[in-house]
Amino acid sequence: QAHLEESGGGSVQAGGSLGLSCATSGYTYSSTCMGWFRQAPGKEREGVACIDRDGGTSYADSVKGRFTISKDEARDTLYLQMNSLKPEDTAMYYCAATFSIRFGMWYEPKEYNYWGHGTQVTVSS
Repeated sequence: QAHLEESGGGSVQAGGSLGLSCATSGYTYSSTCMGWFRQAPGKEREGVACIDRDGGTSYADSVKGRFTISKDEARDTLYLQMNSLKPEDTAMYYCAATFSIRFGMWYEPKEYNYWGHGTQVTVSS
């Protein structure tokens, strides 16, 4: 049974930092790609970052240079370090895993089969 569980969300002022974690069931080393997505009220879910089996990373333009995705296969955990947070980063953040993904489509939620329940991140100005 697939299991992904996010933690680490919370409230922070603009310019602050938060670190998210996602405990997985073996997906950090077996999945083709693990990603972080976010969804703000009234908006579509969007890709934030992904890390592939070999450790290669991709980021949305809106978070490049501020967010860092990483994984610890020994701890079976996916991470997202978020620095220089902005109010527009406010959203529910989800981790996701996939074992098959079309080239270049890491940001598309439909490419991912397994999802966590999300953790809320709120950035105040």
